[in-house]
Amino acid sequence: MAEIAIEGMEFFSYHGHFEEESVIGTRFIVDLFIETDTTNAENSDKLSETVNYLSVYQLIKHEMKSPSHLIEHVARRILDKVKQTYPQIDYARIKLRKMNPPLGGQIKSVSITLYD
Repeated sequence: MAEIAIEGMEFFSYHGHFEEESVIGTRFIVDLFIETDTTNAENSDKLSETVNYLSVYQLIKHEMKSPSHLIEHVARRILDKVKQTYPQIDYARIKLRKMNPPLGGQIKSVSITLYD
């Protein structure tokens, strides 16, 4: 069993409950951790034997383009799509951070971490 981490993916998106968030947008950072058996890839050195990081990144990028009111919803969509695309994934964890949220003060980020 191995853990594959794709960390620090940055996106500019329009997720948020407040109207101005859907107009102005903000920066988001996504970290994804996947547990899967990489034994075949370790021995064969073939991309087809493991989870393709580029494919996962493109999937996340696509989901980040679709606006939602809640980051919880975005994170769930991403996890569901990753697990659907790669059924060999045994476990996945995502952390989605919204940078500089409009909460009336200096706040670096708010985040949601989901486990599946």
